Amino acid sequence: MAAKLLLLFAICRLIVIVGLTLDPTTDPIVIVGMDGQLSVDRHDIESVSVDFGKMTRTEPTAVLHPASSDDVVKLVRLAYESAHGFSVSARGHGHSINGQSQTGNGVVIKMSGSRRNPPVPVVSEKLMYVDAWGGELWIDVLKSTLKYGVAPKSWTDYLYLSVGGTLSNAGISGQAFNHGPQINNVHEMDVVTGKGELLTCSMDKNPQLFHAVLGGLGQFGIITRARIALEHAPQRVRWIRVLYSNFSAFTHDQEYLISLHDQPQSQKFDYVEGSVIVDEGLINNWRSSFFSPKNPVKISSLGAGGNVLYCLEITKNYYADSNPKSIDQEVEGLLKRLNYIPASTFTSDLPYVDFLDRVHKAEKRLRSKGLWEVPHPWLNLFVPKSRIGDFDKGVFKGILGNKTSGPILIYPMNKNKWNENVSVVTPDEDIFYLVALLRSALDNGEETLTLKHLLEENRKILKFCKESKIKVKQYLPHYTTQKEWMEHYGEKWPQIHQRKMEFDPHHILATGQRIFEPGFSSITRSW
Repeated sequence: MAAKLLLLFAICRLIVIVGLTLDPTTDPIVIVGMDGQLSVDRHDIESVSVDFGKMTRTEPTAVLHPASSDDVVKLVRLAYESAHGFSVSARGHGHSINGQSQTGNGVVIKMSGSRRNPPVPVVSEKLMYVDAWGGELWIDVLKSTLKYGVAPKSWTDYLYLSVGGTLSNAGISGQAFNHGPQINNVHEMDVVTGKGELLTCSMDKNPQLFHAVLGGLGQFGIITRARIALEHAPQRVRWIRVLYSNFSAFTHDQEYLISLHDQPQSQKFDYVEGSVIVDEGLINNWRSSFFSPKNPVKISSLGAGGNVLYCLEITKNYYADSNPKSIDQEVEGLLKRLNYIPASTFTSDLPYVDFLDRVHKAEKRLRSKGLWEVPHPWLNLFVPKSRIGDFDKGVFKGILGNKTSGPILIYPMNKNKWNENVSVVTPDEDIFYLVALLRSALDNGEETLTLKHLLEENRKILKFCKESKIKVKQYLPHYTTQKEWMEHYGEKWPQIHQRKMEFDPHHILATGQRIFEPGFSSITRSW
């Protein structure tokens, strides 16, 4: 009874603050209440007011810790049916960069880590899928599926992200060339629309909502359950890195490797990524402990003519019954076709789960040094294949200096592995590259590593692309005006607008993305 009174008090306070005209003593929506907790506690408010980017701060009025999809439905329906309305943003692990999961004078739904008895992902070995709560972290999905010897097909590099969060963007890693992004590996979802309706959607049932939500940046609904495709999980991974000084050779080899996506597993690698090393010092001081600190490798020791190196990162999965000699032969046969720097091969053999969770180990090291909770002015771009050489000359060998404070990823993907009906936009070429500048702003006295300097470099990169007519598309996009969003979506904009009007006509959801202006007057606008 006391909990219900506290909840009623929180709702009353919410109604007063956002200016709703509902009467909490008589309105049926309020009387129904929720099984979860609607909190106005200062600690809760503070915890969702910033995100991983650490560059934007926005305080909501309240935080909902949902106990079920029904709680999400009731809150969104309250926002939709009230006279003045308020905004609602779903937040998973809070790994957004520019305040996309934040909202002012509204409610943040904390999808991850809020439930008292979180549901265990439900695995179907027979049908090869797993049903997961939208706020479930991928690391926990992996742990649940591995008990049955299966695992999702497509990943992100970092597993401490929520299912709903990555599916609202795309979800990409080195498996995307083969299996497509995570949004191409979803059978169905339960989604709460901006009208407060809980709908199940798939390719066959409510397909418009299904396609809208996948890569939809939270604009069309909140994912409360996703049914994810599985495959038999390998036991171990052969993890290989080779180095290049020639960019054309580097991209040629990457493009060749992803062209093998339809070949049998024995005739291709399972994971293909690349990265750029612009540091003038040690190349092992980057991304992970793959290179041993006891045996540091310098760029100069590899005979590379210049300050930029490129690293190709590839893996071969194998199983308990795999023949080690066969794995050696498969790897050797593929490597013979590549034109990397001789004697620059670095190999490691490790359990499958350790490979997938490798970035978390780097996170622990950075946290121990106080280098994790810092601003992250990340810039992620999709660059068309035809212009990747120009991008290299203008950015990697031009705008960027010889100091960096985070990994710079670059790897190609096959456009035919992406569903054109989803909300994500990609370059209009058969192959395009992800270029991800995953840098951290550091206050260590070096001006080139400050937040101001890195943001200015990002601005210069985008300006260079525009002036050079390199038709890039932002991944995890950030714009501040609707005109910019219209340019981002291009020919897809009318479809995006139509979907918004159908599934969130009052523009309640994900206002932190700044795509649509809220359709009510009570919110504090920040653009």
